[in-house]
Amino acid sequence: MADQKPSIFTRIFNGEIPGRIVWRDHRCVVMVDIRPLATGHVLVIPIEQVDQWTDVDPDLAAHLFAVAHRVGGVQKKLFSCARVGLMIAGFEVPHTHLHLVPMNSMTNLDFSTADPDVPPAVLDKVAKQLEAALA
Repeated sequence: MADQKPSIFTRIFNGEIPGRIVWRDHRCVVMVDIRPLATGHVLVIPIEQVDQWTDVDPDLAAHLFAVAHRVGGVQKKLFSCARVGLMIAGFEVPHTHLHLVPMNSMTNLDFSTADPDVPPAVLDKVAKQLEAALA
C-alpha cells in the first residue's frame, strides 16, 4: 500500500468507519456487503491492501479462497440457496475482494440489481446469523 490512499475497506478494518464484520483472522476479513445482490452477500477481503487480485501473493490468494470455501458452505445452509456464487470484479473499490453471493439463478450476480436501500436492521440480522454460524 506504499503510496495508496487507504481504501474504504482499510478504513473499516482500522475502525475509522463502521462495518459488519463476521469473520477476521490475521490475513483477511469477511463482512456483509451494504449493497447486496442477495440476502447474505458478503465480501472476503485481504487485510493487505492490494488493488488487483492478480497481484495478490499466491499464498494469500489460497487463504482467501479457503476462507471463502468455509463461508460459502455456511451461506448455503443459512440462506437455503441453490449455489453460492463467487466473483471478483474489482471496479468499485481498489482493494481486492471476493464477492460471495447466495444465489438461485445467474441473475443474482448482476450488479445492476444491487439493493442500495437495505434497512440496517436487515444487514445486522444477516451479520449476526453469519457470525454465530462461523464461530
